[in-house]
Amino acid sequence: MTLEATSPGANYGSTASGSSFYAAMRILPHDQREAMFQIYSFCRQVDDIADSDGPRDQRLAALQAWRNDVDALYQGNPPPRLKDYVASVKTFGLKREDFLAIIDGMEMDVPQDIRAPDMATLDLYCDRVASAVGRLSVRVFGLPEEDGIELAHHLGRALQLTNILRDIDEDAGLGRLYLPREALLHAGITSSDPDRVIVERALPKVCLPLAQRAKVYFEKSDEIMNRNRRRAVRAPRMMSKYYHAILDLLIARGFNAPREPVRVSKVTRIAILLRYALI
Repeated sequence: MTLEATSPGANYGSTASGSSFYAAMRILPHDQREAMFQIYSFCRQVDDIADSDGPRDQRLAALQAWRNDVDALYQGNPPPRLKDYVASVKTFGLKREDFLAIIDGMEMDVPQDIRAPDMATLDLYCDRVASAVGRLSVRVFGLPEEDGIELAHHLGRALQLTNILRDIDEDAGLGRLYLPREALLHAGITSSDPDRVIVERALPKVCLPLAQRAKVYFEKSDEIMNRNRRRAVRAPRMMSKYYHAILDLLIARGFNAPREPVRVSKVTRIAILLRYALI
C-alpha cells in the first residue's frame, strides 16, 4: 500500500492519483483516518525532498534530519512536526523501523538517479517506498500481525510495480529508469539510458513480465484480504481494485511507444467506492 505512490520516488503529492487515496481513507473511523493522513503527510514530505531539484548533498542532509526527528519521536521527545504522531504511534503500535525504511527508500534516488537496478535492488526499493508504508497502514487498519505484514509485502509491491509501468515516460523525463536490468538484458536491451530505453521496440518484452509479476502480487493480496474481516480490509481493498484496474488498462494499451496515459474511468471509480466502501 503506497498511499498513492507513483514513481519517480513515490510522488505522494500527486493530485490525480490522490483521489483514490482520499476516497479510501475517508471511510475510516476518526482515529484511523487521522493516523493514515499522518502517514501520508510523512511520506509526502520526505518524498518532496527526494524529488526536489536541490543539490544532492542538501537533500541527503534534509532526509537525515527526518531520521533524527523519527528517533526523537520514539525516544519520547517528539519534534514539533511530529508531535501529533505521538497518539497514533501509541494507539496503533506504529514501528520506528518502518518510518526509517521509507526515508531509506526515498534516499535511494538521491545520491544518483536510479537507472536499471538489478532485481534485488528493485525489490528492496519497492519494499521501502511501498511495503513499509503498508506495514504502518495495516496496523492502523487492525489486521492480525502475520496477515498484515504479508499483505503489506504483496500489495505494496503490486502497487509500486504498477506505478513503475504506468510512469515509464515520466520517470525517463527525470533521468530515472526503474525497469530491472535482468529483464532489459533478456530482451536484448543493453542501454540504461532512460531516453533510449523508452523507445526500444523490445520494451514490451520487459514490461509484460513485470506486469504479470504485479498480477501475482495482486492475487496473493486478494487471498489475504479474503480471509480477513471485511471492515479491516475495506481501504486496502479499494486501493487494490483501483490499481489493478490501472494495470489492466496498461496491459490492454501495450507498452510500445508512443504510449498514451491511462486513466481509470469515473464509472469504474464510483463502482469501486460503492462496492467496497458503502455496500
